[in-house]
Amino acid sequence: MAKRERVMRMSVEQPLWRALTGYRVLTLFYAIGLFVAKNDEFVRPEVAIGYYVLLAAWTFATLPKVANAQSCTKPFLAADLTVALTGILLTPVADAHERIVAGGPTLPSIWTAGAVLAFAIKGGWRWAAFASALVGVANVLQRGALSEDTLHNVLLVWVASIAIGYVVEVARASERTLARALEIEAATRERERLARDIHDGVLQVLAMVQRRGSAIGGEAADLGRLAGEQEVALRTLVSGGLVPVSRLSEDEAEGAVVRTVDEPDPQDDLAPCDLRPLLAPYATAKVTFSEPGTPVALPAGAARELAAAVGAALDNVHRHAGEDARAWILVEDEPDEVIVTVRDDGPGIPEGRLAQAEGEGRLGVALSIRGRLREIGGTAELISVPGQGTEVELKVPKQAPKAPKGPKGTRGKAEKA
Repeated sequence: MAKRERVMRMSVEQPLWRALTGYRVLTLFYAIGLFVAKNDEFVRPEVAIGYYVLLAAWTFATLPKVANAQSCTKPFLAADLTVALTGILLTPVADAHERIVAGGPTLPSIWTAGAVLAFAIKGGWRWAAFASALVGVANVLQRGALSEDTLHNVLLVWVASIAIGYVVEVARASERTLARALEIEAATRERERLARDIHDGVLQVLAMVQRRGSAIGGEAADLGRLAGEQEVALRTLVSGGLVPVSRLSEDEAEGAVVRTVDEPDPQDDLAPCDLRPLLAPYATAKVTFSEPGTPVALPAGAARELAAAVGAALDNVHRHAGEDARAWILVEDEPDEVIVTVRDDGPGIPEGRLAQAEGEGRLGVALSIRGRLREIGGTAELISVPGQGTEVELKVPKQAPKAPKGPKGTRGKAEKA
């Protein structure tokens, strides 16, 4: 079955870089438009024209630099801010003093805010405070005094850039937290999947070796004892294993990256599959298999997990009900779901036994049955009456759910599997 490594890339700040790119272009045309509308009032328009040619060339040449955090380097930020500050300080040379005193715009106008915002997005609020402070000093120098309008504009840029820088820092922290949570969830699901596979294979074999060794005696008894010790150790590891070490990484250009465990290709899992051939091998002289006469279609992944859960239920019958116990498998193909019932004529399960077994690390019902059904959006219901056998009812929706669903309500005095 094809498998792949799922890579989830998250970057909450990438939209901010795209917005900044557009902002720089738009404010360039805005600044040039202001000059064109009032160029006859400039005392040295050639100075302004030369600066706008430089500003336009710089803006378009550096668009890739503001595409992401990795491209936006410290040398670029310093050069970009220098271009803005140069335009501010050249304003008294190009424009009339009366217009400057009256509150006229600087040569770069609001383009300057883009240089400050680049600092905020790249380095957070501290970088933003530093850049906006330099812009404020340059504005005071070009006007020659700290007027009310100048103070208002400086404070506006300062507060806005610091706020954006702070939001970016919080967003980055939240992004890392979310990425770590997704990674832990994926690792836990993979551990549960491996635990189910171990229970269905290795633990069953170790338990069989222990029983047969004890029955044969001699050296086989020692082998059985060792197998029993390994079974206990492995059950402990399966039930309380640690989540694997984090594989989360952070790419400055693209944001946090979460690499989860290998998992089946979703296209393979969603392909329709007939459940009956997967359950037919379980039919034996002591296991009766009853199926519909037409195909029972389920997504392939759900069908495989359902068949494995049926196998785990039959293993429990053989282990706990005895070798002579009989079992019946009934498949019901309903319009919206498939119901598979596994029933036996064994002694039943004493009340509280499932909880005790789970506490001892025996997770056949918890992982191999209930865990599998939960993964595919289904439910597992166990009904057992002492002396009257056990019935396990497995329900799986025909449509693959968008997210795993919780168990439905119990029926009568049923105990959840």
